[in-house]
Amino acid sequence: MQRRGLLLILSSPSGAGKSTLAKRLMAWDPSLRFSVSATTRAPRPGEVDGREYYFKSRAEFAELVATGQMLEHAEVFGNFYGSPRAPVEAAMREGRDTLFDIDWQGGQQIRNSALGRDVVSVFVLPPSIAELDRRLRGRAQDSDEVIAGRMAKSRDEISHWAEYDYVLVNDDLDRTFEDLLTVLKAERMRRDRQPHLAEFVRGLNGEFEAR
Repeated sequence: MQRRGLLLILSSPSGAGKSTLAKRLMAWDPSLRFSVSATTRAPRPGEVDGREYYFKSRAEFAELVATGQMLEHAEVFGNFYGSPRAPVEAAMREGRDTLFDIDWQGGQQIRNSALGRDVVSVFVLPPSIAELDRRLRGRAQDSDEVIAGRMAKSRDEISHWAEYDYVLVNDDLDRTFEDLLTVLKAERMRRDRQPHLAEFVRGLNGEFEAR
Protein backbone atom coordinates (compact mmCIF):
# COMPACT_ATOMS: atom_id res chain seq x y z
CA MET A 1 0.00 0.00 0.00
CA GLN A 2 1.38 3.41 -0.95
CA ARG A 3 1.62 6.26 1.50
CA ARG A 4 -0.78 9.16 1.42
CA GLY A 5 0.54 12.24 -0.36
CA LEU A 6 1.30 15.39 1.61
CA LEU A 7 0.88 19.11 0.90
CA LEU A 8 4.18 21.00 1.07
CA ILE A 9 3.72 24.75 1.47
CA LEU A 10 6.64 27.10 0.76
CA SER A 11 6.27 30.76 1.74
CA SER A 12 8.67 33.67 2.02
CA PRO A 13 8.93 37.40 1.37
CA SER A 14 9.73 38.24 -2.25
CA GLY A 15 13.43 37.75 -2.87
CA ALA A 16 14.10 35.24 -0.08
CA GLY A 17 14.39 32.36 -2.53
CA LYS A 18 11.28 30.20 -2.27
CA SER A 19 10.61 30.07 -6.03
CA THR A 20 14.19 28.98 -6.74
CA LEU A 21 13.93 26.33 -4.03
CA ALA A 22 10.62 25.14 -5.48
CA LYS A 23 12.16 24.73 -8.94
CA ARG A 24 15.08 22.78 -7.49
CA LEU A 25 12.69 20.54 -5.60
CA MET A 26 10.67 19.81 -8.73
CA ALA A 27 13.87 18.90 -10.59
CA TRP A 28 15.01 16.67 -7.73
CA ASP A 29 11.70 14.74 -7.69
CA PRO A 30 9.72 14.83 -10.96
CA SER A 31 6.85 12.96 -9.27
CA LEU A 32 6.23 16.02 -7.11
CA ARG A 33 3.15 17.86 -8.34
CA PHE A 34 3.22 21.65 -8.49
CA SER A 35 -0.12 23.21 -7.56
CA VAL A 36 -1.39 25.18 -10.56
CA SER A 37 -3.55 28.08 -9.43
CA ALA A 38 -6.85 29.21 -10.90
CA THR A 39 -7.24 32.88 -11.78
CA THR A 40 -9.76 35.30 -13.21
CA ARG A 41 -7.14 37.36 -15.03
CA ALA A 42 -6.84 37.04 -18.79
CA PRO A 43 -4.13 34.75 -20.24
CA ARG A 44 -0.95 36.46 -21.34
CA PRO A 45 0.69 35.62 -24.70
CA GLY A 46 2.10 32.10 -24.61
CA GLU A 47 0.24 31.02 -21.48
CA VAL A 48 -1.69 27.74 -21.69
CA ASP A 49 -4.78 26.88 -19.66
CA GLY A 50 -3.86 24.22 -17.11
CA ARG A 51 -0.12 24.87 -17.38
CA GLU A 52 0.53 28.36 -16.03
CA TYR A 53 -2.99 28.78 -14.60
CA TYR A 54 -6.52 27.48 -14.86
CA PHE A 55 -8.18 30.50 -16.43
CA LYS A 56 -11.72 31.09 -15.13
CA SER A 57 -14.39 33.72 -15.50
CA ARG A 58 -15.36 35.57 -12.32
CA ALA A 59 -18.64 33.62 -12.24
CA GLU A 60 -16.81 30.28 -12.60
CA PHE A 61 -14.35 31.22 -9.89
CA ALA A 62 -17.13 32.30 -7.53
CA GLU A 63 -18.90 28.98 -8.12
CA LEU A 64 -15.73 27.05 -7.25
CA VAL A 65 -15.41 28.99 -3.99
CA ALA A 66 -19.11 28.63 -3.11
CA THR A 67 -19.06 24.86 -3.62
CA GLY A 68 -15.91 24.31 -1.56
CA GLN A 69 -13.73 23.42 -4.53
CA MET A 70 -10.96 25.87 -3.66
CA LEU A 71 -8.44 25.16 -0.92
CA GLU A 72 -7.52 28.83 -0.68
CA HIS A 73 -8.21 32.01 -2.61
CA ALA A 74 -7.55 35.72 -2.51
CA GLU A 75 -8.07 38.87 -4.56
CA VAL A 76 -4.86 40.46 -5.86
CA PHE A 77 -4.92 43.71 -7.83
CA GLY A 78 -8.52 43.20 -8.91
CA ASN A 79 -8.19 39.55 -9.96
CA PHE A 80 -8.89 36.38 -7.99
CA TYR A 81 -6.36 33.60 -7.51
CA GLY A 82 -6.74 30.27 -5.74
CA SER A 83 -5.75 26.61 -5.45
CA PRO A 84 -8.28 24.08 -6.84
CA ARG A 85 -8.96 21.23 -4.45
CA ALA A 86 -9.70 18.31 -6.81
CA PRO A 87 -6.21 17.94 -8.39
CA VAL A 88 -4.61 18.02 -4.94
CA GLU A 89 -6.89 15.29 -3.58
CA ALA A 90 -6.29 13.16 -6.69
CA ALA A 91 -2.52 13.45 -6.19
CA MET A 92 -2.86 12.51 -2.51
CA ARG A 93 -4.77 9.35 -3.40
CA GLU A 94 -1.98 8.44 -5.84
CA GLY A 95 0.62 8.87 -3.12
CA ARG A 96 2.04 12.00 -4.78
CA ASP A 97 3.00 15.15 -2.90
CA THR A 98 1.83 18.59 -3.98
CA LEU A 99 4.05 21.67 -3.73
CA PHE A 100 2.50 25.10 -3.08
CA ASP A 101 4.46 28.31 -3.70
CA ILE A 102 2.07 30.67 -1.90
CA ASP A 103 1.98 33.48 0.66
CA TRP A 104 1.14 33.20 4.36
CA GLN A 105 -2.55 33.95 3.79
CA GLY A 106 -2.97 31.09 1.33
CA GLY A 107 -0.98 28.81 3.60
CA GLN A 108 -3.18 29.70 6.54
CA GLN A 109 -6.34 28.87 4.59
CA ILE A 110 -4.98 25.47 3.53
CA ARG A 111 -3.86 24.64 7.06
CA ASN A 112 -7.39 25.44 8.26
CA SER A 113 -9.03 23.33 5.52
CA ALA A 114 -10.15 19.70 5.69
CA LEU A 115 -6.72 18.72 4.34
CA GLY A 116 -4.87 20.58 7.07
CA ARG A 117 -3.55 17.45 8.77
CA ASP A 118 -1.62 16.61 5.59
CA VAL A 119 0.13 19.99 5.39
CA VAL A 120 3.86 20.49 5.94
CA SER A 121 4.65 24.22 5.96
CA VAL A 122 8.06 25.82 5.48
CA PHE A 123 8.86 29.52 5.75
CA VAL A 124 12.04 30.84 4.13
CA LEU A 125 13.74 33.86 5.71
CA PRO A 126 16.48 36.04 4.21
CA PRO A 127 19.75 36.28 6.18
CA SER A 128 19.22 40.05 6.56
CA ILE A 129 16.98 42.84 5.28
CA ALA A 130 19.96 44.40 3.52
CA GLU A 131 20.53 41.14 1.64
CA LEU A 132 16.83 40.94 0.77
CA ASP A 133 17.01 44.43 -0.73
CA ARG A 134 20.18 43.51 -2.64
CA ARG A 135 18.57 40.40 -4.13
CA LEU A 136 15.48 42.32 -5.27
CA ARG A 137 17.64 44.97 -6.94
CA GLY A 138 19.88 42.30 -8.44
CA ARG A 139 16.99 40.97 -10.50
CA ALA A 140 17.03 44.23 -12.51
CA GLN A 141 13.35 43.66 -13.28
CA ASP A 142 11.54 46.16 -11.07
CA SER A 143 11.54 49.91 -10.59
CA ASP A 144 12.64 51.49 -7.31
CA GLU A 145 8.99 52.11 -6.51
CA VAL A 146 8.06 48.45 -6.98
CA ILE A 147 11.05 47.32 -4.90
CA ALA A 148 10.06 49.70 -2.10
CA GLY A 149 6.57 48.22 -2.16
CA ARG A 150 7.93 44.67 -1.97
CA MET A 151 10.20 45.60 0.93
CA ALA A 152 7.29 47.18 2.81
CA LYS A 153 5.19 44.05 2.30
CA SER A 154 8.05 41.83 3.44
CA ARG A 155 7.84 43.08 7.02
CA ASP A 156 4.24 41.90 7.31
CA GLU A 157 5.03 38.56 5.67
CA ILE A 158 7.99 37.89 7.96
CA SER A 159 5.80 38.57 11.01
CA HIS A 160 3.98 35.27 10.29
CA TRP A 161 7.09 33.06 10.49
CA ALA A 162 5.97 31.40 13.75
CA GLU A 163 2.85 29.94 12.10
CA TYR A 164 4.98 27.48 10.09
CA ASP A 165 6.20 23.99 10.95
CA TYR A 166 9.74 24.70 9.77
CA VAL A 167 11.72 27.90 9.24
CA LEU A 168 14.84 28.03 7.05
CA VAL A 169 17.25 30.97 6.86
CA ASN A 170 18.44 31.13 3.25
CA ASP A 171 21.98 32.41 3.71
CA ASP A 172 23.36 29.73 1.35
CA LEU A 173 21.08 28.35 -1.36
CA ASP A 174 22.70 24.91 -1.62
CA ARG A 175 22.64 24.36 2.14
CA THR A 176 19.08 25.63 2.42
CA PHE A 177 17.98 23.26 -0.33
CA GLU A 178 19.59 20.33 1.51
CA ASP A 179 17.73 21.36 4.67
CA LEU A 180 14.49 21.47 2.69
CA LEU A 181 15.15 17.96 1.38
CA THR A 182 15.75 16.78 4.93
CA VAL A 183 12.35 18.15 5.96
CA LEU A 184 10.57 16.51 3.03
CA LYS A 185 12.26 13.12 3.47
CA ALA A 186 11.50 13.04 7.20
CA GLU A 187 7.87 14.05 6.71
CA ARG A 188 7.41 11.34 4.08
CA MET A 189 8.59 8.76 6.62
CA ARG A 190 6.14 9.74 9.37
CA ARG A 191 4.26 6.76 10.71
CA ASP A 192 0.82 8.23 10.04
CA ARG A 193 1.71 8.73 6.36
CA GLN A 194 2.54 5.05 5.84
CA PRO A 195 -0.73 3.08 6.04
CA HIS A 196 1.00 -0.15 5.01
CA LEU A 197 2.92 -0.35 8.29
CA ALA A 198 -0.01 -1.70 10.33
CA GLU A 199 -0.46 -4.59 7.89
CA PHE A 200 3.30 -5.18 7.80
CA VAL A 201 3.50 -5.41 11.59
CA ARG A 202 0.54 -7.81 11.64
CA GLY A 203 2.55 -9.97 9.26
CA LEU A 204 5.53 -9.86 11.62
CA ASN A 205 3.31 -10.91 14.52
CA GLY A 206 1.96 -13.73 12.39
CA GLU A 207 5.50 -14.96 11.86
CA PHE A 208 6.03 -15.00 15.64
CA GLU A 209 2.89 -17.09 16.10
CA ALA A 210 3.95 -19.52 13.38
CA ARG A 211 7.30 -20.28 15.04
